[in-house]
Amino acid sequence: VTRDYTIHLHKLLQKIQFKKRASRAIREIRKFAARAMTSKDIRIDTKLNKFVWSNGIRNVPTRVRVRLSRKRNEDEEAKEKMFTLVQHVPVESFKNLQTETVKDE
Repeated sequence: VTRDYTIHLHKLLQKIQFKKRASRAIREIRKFAARAMTSKDIRIDTKLNKFVWSNGIRNVPTRVRVRLSRKRNEDEEAKEKMFTLVQHVPVESFKNLQTETVKDE
């Protein structure tokens, strides 16, 4: 299952002190993915991490478009059978974007 979501980081980071904003944003993305995909094992792509941290620790981007894909865990002795991969989807504008299901390759 693969879906594109827009996460409104600005409203999740209100009243968060400057030096904790970017790391809190990553934590909130993790929380969002866990709720949307109902799996505890969330893996965040390095490009998404770079995008969130791109303006420094204080000035986190207002919104971010992410692709959540639930995949099968390869190693057999893992606690969960599935994990969720969170990837960044670059967009010019966030206007009129809906949650979309992406066809798997």
